Amino acid sequence: MAQIARYISEHAKEPLTLHRLASGAGMSVSHLQRSFTKVIGVSPRQYHAARRMAEFKSQLRSGGRVLDAVFAAGYGSTSRVYEQVSGALGMTPTAYRSGGAAEVVTWTTRTTSLGELLMAATERGVCLVEFGDAPEMLEARVKEEYPEAELEPAGEDSGEPVDAWIMALEEYLDRGGPLPDLPLDLRGTAFQIKVWQFLRQIKPGEVVSYSQLAKAIGHPGAARAVGSACGANRVAVLIPCHRAIRGDGSYGGYRWGLDRKDRLLQDEALRAASE
Repeated sequence: MAQIARYISEHAKEPLTLHRLASGAGMSVSHLQRSFTKVIGVSPRQYHAARRMAEFKSQLRSGGRVLDAVFAAGYGSTSRVYEQVSGALGMTPTAYRSGGAAEVVTWTTRTTSLGELLMAATERGVCLVEFGDAPEMLEARVKEEYPEAELEPAGEDSGEPVDAWIMALEEYLDRGGPLPDLPLDLRGTAFQIKVWQFLRQIKPGEVVSYSQLAKAIGHPGAARAVGSACGANRVAVLIPCHRAIRGDGSYGGYRWGLDRKDRLLQDEALRAASE
């Protein structure tokens, strides 16, 4: 399976069918599909799409024309390329090529019981929610994530949507309000987004193991890949990766610290019990 994965990476610009891959590996299409998904964590098609996306990003970062990057990455035509890649990039290809230039990112911070909280949003929705120990550190995270974007701080009572959104999240964290259902501007692979979408279905007060989550999204045996997807989540709480734990009941990891994960789970369990 590792050899097949390397083959896909080396031929990411080419159209790769399951029949071509199975024939080269000397196995049936169904065997290849099952085995690859079990070992690698995603299907051959998803892995191919991710490698092609990586090539597309590389071409964009080199500073060339978007049209040249489209064909260099093997997309073949521009008819559906924007539909296919804009969600994974989190912005248009032109904006990504320039490090977020011409993209407006509005951000703000609040002090919560879990520490400093940052929220940033594009015109599509929330793109970043992070916990930290100091506002300066969180501001640096926005600049790191969008180095060439036009960053606009939104103070309290600014009237910006992100100001109302972070207030709603603060209400959930500190005063037991409902978890706000906000528009999200996500960037990730097909597998990561699949994991994140499932996490959003888990109710407060409930948890799921990485292996259970992997099985639920149709990738049994991909528990480690699920854990990695949780770690890649940039939107704390709104995508509740804190509700994913190890099979033995231990917490595993958490991007913003296990103390915060423990606090979130304990608070949600108490709310669920009282309700």
